[in-house]
Amino acid sequence: MKTKDFYYDLPKELIAQTPVEPRDSSRLMILDRSSGKITHKHFYNIFDELQSGDCLILNDSRVLPARIYGIKEKTGAHIEFLLLKQIENNIWECLAGPGKKAKAGSVFTFGDGIMSGEVVGITNDGNRLVKFKYGEDGFFSSLEKVGKMPLPPYITEELKDKERYQTVYSRELGSAAAPTAGLHFTKELMKKLKDKGVKLGYVTLHVGLGTFRPVKAEEITEHKMHSEHYEISPVTAKLIEQTKANGGRVIAVGTTSCRSLEACASQNEGRVVPYVGSTDIFIYPGYDFKVLDGLITNFHLPESTLIMLVSAFAGYENTMNAYKIAVEEKYRFFSFGDAMFIR
Repeated sequence: MKTKDFYYDLPKELIAQTPVEPRDSSRLMILDRSSGKITHKHFYNIFDELQSGDCLILNDSRVLPARIYGIKEKTGAHIEFLLLKQIENNIWECLAGPGKKAKAGSVFTFGDGIMSGEVVGITNDGNRLVKFKYGEDGFFSSLEKVGKMPLPPYITEELKDKERYQTVYSRELGSAAAPTAGLHFTKELMKKLKDKGVKLGYVTLHVGLGTFRPVKAEEITEHKMHSEHYEISPVTAKLIEQTKANGGRVIAVGTTSCRSLEACASQNEGRVVPYVGSTDIFIYPGYDFKVLDGLITNFHLPESTLIMLVSAFAGYENTMNAYKIAVEEKYRFFSFGDAMFIR
């Protein structure tokens, strides 16, 4: 298939700039894979769609306030760094803008001296390796004080509450972007689901900025996926095995949870086992799903790997029709937008 096959026309005003309140009041499109039937509800209605014995798998990764603004020590020039991943100890790979001000050996201060950073290297693709220094509070506490949430480029409004770009169950720091399908859950909704007999399991996949990169290859098979770190605990692996054995459904909350489960199963004869490592799995139409029975996800960018994953699970025609209807019905799109439940 070609990348252009996954294009759809989206009016700019449908790109959600702010989250709705409360979280579970967003709209929910329900798509039946076998019939293609579409139903329109609200996210809190997910309670009625899930059954006792079902298992929800959620990504508990927490977003780093990874966008930091600094001043160059010798010249006073302003710089912006976006932390991408930790290389070792205090050294992080970062995007720098403007890059010409961040030559090797340059030193910058952040937050009136709360942190400082020296450019100690430059990667082949132009990213900077920055060695940070900070006070007794530690790196992450210092980052909380000076950093801002790395909102996607299509969100132009300032986020008033940092926690609104975190899921209510986030706990493992490391993502450069939120696993946004989980933003619709409230603690109250999760308790109601547990009381109903729906099991909740967690994986950790640290979302990289590659999730926002467009597919530039004409043929989708020529696209190279970015690699992301993920972990599946023995508790979660056992929960999935028991759910399958008892005839329950395994439902991934978000494409990151989906990729974690399917990447693991692809390497282990269709089974989910405890795992710590990384994956660059690319799921597109034709992929044979080994674990998933359902998927909760947001509405994704045209020609992105995420809409390709959704098409692989729901079917290409079903997916593109659902997106067409979502535009007609004025659903809200992308990170702070509405949700879809594919069953």
